[in-house]
Amino acid sequence: VTGSNKGIGFAIVKDLCKKFDGLVYLTSRDESRGRAAVEILQKDGLTPQYHQLDISDEGSVKNFVDYLKTSYGGVDVVVNNAAIAFNGVLARPRVESVKELKAPEPALEHMASRTEPYPVQARETLKINYFDTKNFCNAIFPLLKPHGRVVNVSSSAGHLSRINGQEPQASNLRNKLASPLLTEKILDELINDYISSAEKGDWYANGWPNVPISPYYISKVALSALTRIQQRNFDEDSREDLIVNSCHPGYVKTDMTSNKGFWTIEEGAVCPVYLALLPPNIAEPKGAYVWKDKTVVDWANGPAPGLY
Repeated sequence: VTGSNKGIGFAIVKDLCKKFDGLVYLTSRDESRGRAAVEILQKDGLTPQYHQLDISDEGSVKNFVDYLKTSYGGVDVVVNNAAIAFNGVLARPRVESVKELKAPEPALEHMASRTEPYPVQARETLKINYFDTKNFCNAIFPLLKPHGRVVNVSSSAGHLSRINGQEPQASNLRNKLASPLLTEKILDELINDYISSAEKGDWYANGWPNVPISPYYISKVALSALTRIQQRNFDEDSREDLIVNSCHPGYVKTDMTSNKGFWTIEEGAVCPVYLALLPPNIAEPKGAYVWKDKTVVDWANGPAPGLY
């Protein structure tokens, strides 16, 4: 479980230690914080393992993957939980002909507190939440055993409908992101186009959303889209029954939400753990976008149930 020394990741490790028939690795960028988290779980009678992992550091990723390969030969479950969010200011994009910009959603108003320039927020958020997560997947996926399970922790912000900038550009973006022909290469290009638009100030005019944490929204939409690509690749893989899903864990009280969420970290872990432990040869969910109550949501065409 990446990024699991606190928050939802910590709760996922805790629950997997109780339910998974195998070793569970708590990982963190900072080793001291990770080992402190392990000690907390050990006091509860659980036996998590620990390894340092920073998905933004190629050397750290290689060290972890090599360790797993040497020690165990493979892995059964990967939970991609590590992510960042700037509690960012509502930037004003350069637009030419827009009657009104989309207003920020009320539940996100508390997040408008950081002052990093919007291009910095866009570049750094997409690096960690999309590019580094994708690169970690590509490094560890060769170790997945038959019946392997992958969970990409997305968000309600990761529903395709969140791509709601200026039209018709937003519709064009949604069509590209939902296409069954979408590849990692094309998705990379779309995300790099957004980062370039953030630098120029014309991201809204190019169809991308404008809310206080729009880089986070876009990073989670990208992760949800990547999940669908990964499942198509798994379907062609010689290893039997590989499944990946993305999920919205709920609006959880964590550092990332400034503790403004409605749900506990234990409640936030319910859906990710459910997906991590899907039984062998299950028909669905596969490559799906799953809500916190374990229901499959139509990511491409249906409306999102809500923010929470």
